[in-house]
Amino acid sequence: MLVAVCAAAGAATYQPLLVIGTCLGAALVALVWVRPVAAAYLLIGLTPLVAGIDRGVLIPVLRPNEALELLMGATLAARWLVGVRSGGVSFGRLDTVSLGVLLLAVTNSVTPLAAMAVRGREITTDDILYSLVLWKLLGLYWIIRASVRTAREVRVCLVVSLGVASIVAVVGVLQSLDLLGVRGVVATYYAQFGNSAAIAVIPRGGSTLSLPAATADLLIMNLAVLTGLWLRERWHPVLFGAAAALLTSGTLAAGEFSSALGLVLAVVLLAWVSRSWAVSAVFGALGAAAAVLVWPVIAARLQGFSMASGVPPSWLGRWHNLTTYFWPELFSRGNVLLGVRPSARVPAEGLRTGWVWIESGYTWLLWGGGIPLFLSFLYFTVVATSRGWSVARSRSDAVGAAGTATFVGFAVIAVLMVFDPHLTYRGSADEAFVLLALTAVPPSREGTAWARHPTRTAGARPAADDAQRTGQTTDDEVVRT
Repeated sequence: MLVAVCAAAGAATYQPLLVIGTCLGAALVALVWVRPVAAAYLLIGLTPLVAGIDRGVLIPVLRPNEALELLMGATLAARWLVGVRSGGVSFGRLDTVSLGVLLLAVTNSVTPLAAMAVRGREITTDDILYSLVLWKLLGLYWIIRASVRTAREVRVCLVVSLGVASIVAVVGVLQSLDLLGVRGVVATYYAQFGNSAAIAVIPRGGSTLSLPAATADLLIMNLAVLTGLWLRERWHPVLFGAAAALLTSGTLAAGEFSSALGLVLAVVLLAWVSRSWAVSAVFGALGAAAAVLVWPVIAARLQGFSMASGVPPSWLGRWHNLTTYFWPELFSRGNVLLGVRPSARVPAEGLRTGWVWIESGYTWLLWGGGIPLFLSFLYFTVVATSRGWSVARSRSDAVGAAGTATFVGFAVIAVLMVFDPHLTYRGSADEAFVLLALTAVPPSREGTAWARHPTRTAGARPAADDAQRTGQTTDDEVVRT
């Protein structure tokens, strides 16, 4: 029937791309309806590769990953409604993490827009679009929660994430070093606002996200995923080392000082949550090797300190923008209480893009939602990192690895928000909320908790595995019996 519908559409029109897109969309809907976890696999595998394609290039109004998320969400919502009508699905409980995400979305949209309406300020299309960003992330969070049900599916999600992150890292390294013509390809297909010169001239690895800091965030979180999985499974140390070196190289190839700080912080947090301080030594060696590989990128960034001012020009530009375009408006007329507007940019003449963006995450919180959004972020960070820590310490399966990455990812985001709004960066923010959703998957019968063995390190085998080799009976087996 599906083939017949597609054939009829092709016969009725002379727009082959539209027909192909319609058929592909119908096939994806059918796939997700039959196998919901496919929605998670598709979003995790495709988002980092297409999130850097600007809106309107392939699909009107939306980025490709946004269109895919909308299609997957609508399909799962329809499937859920059918289940509710048949009595096969019940309403879930709103936990603290879900509440935290919801508070972020509300205080970045409803609250500031209502305040703007009361004050008589014009609400622009830009304000509407920016107010939907956290709702999009909330939708992604629930798509993953609704589609991923078992620890085995979580493991597949993490492996897919590692695979696509490796591709992003390779592209970023080649782009930063201007090898194999990759920089030109990225400038052609991933330029934002048509500003291909920003990619063709600047030696930084923005990769397929077209944003170096977002690329580095994505790779840091996947480095935590890789470490969490390896400490639990101990598979192929050479492969682990190669993958870790690649992700570390991609992070440094982004050429961002904040990303280098985030990488160091992530290594410390990984050693802390896993109680395996050897991790820091391993990543120290890998970081040194990666720095040698991408040294031209690092050297180009360090040249900024040779200026007469003693600091890179980008730092001076950041300070100028904050003190000229944002802080005067934010800290006047009580705007800091409920925010100025959801839009995180202001028009500026003379710039190629025509806009100046907020280059401070905590300034963005106050600008976009005032004190309510700022407090919502603090609450969300606490509950998200607490969830990640708890799951990482209590689960020895892939969900525990997702917990490790969640704890590390949101802790790093909280620190790097001093410099930029990392919470909403395209691609990396999606990754963070995906990992957070994966930590909600309940334990399976074969999962073994670390809580019963508080001295166990992150890489230790569960007691049940040791018992199988020695023929002994464990406490877990007694309980199950």
